[in-house]
Amino acid sequence: MRVLRSILKDSLHYYEGLQRNLKRRLARLPSGNVKRRRLKGRVYYYLQERRGHRVVHRYLGREKPAELIRAIDERRLLRRELAKVRDALRLITKVRS
Repeated sequence: MRVLRSILKDSLHYYEGLQRNLKRRLARLPSGNVKRRRLKGRVYYYLQERRGHRVVHRYLGREKPAELIRAIDERRLLRRELAKVRDALRLITKVRS
């Protein structure tokens, strides 16, 4: 039984550290989505994000913001990973009780 408790404790520390790391990385990445609009035959890009209850559109320009799109995609992947880590932490906490 002692070995199992030790494994659970180590797993808990591992997932807590992973959660902190993911939260830090997420804080550095932009939120929202890049939207493309076509007006009078020209294409414009906007960053769409929620601020409180409002959805705000911020003009980005006519060039496709590839780096911003990559960062937003990375944020989406990290959020999925964070959800998995939270599930693992809930399970470990439940088993330890």
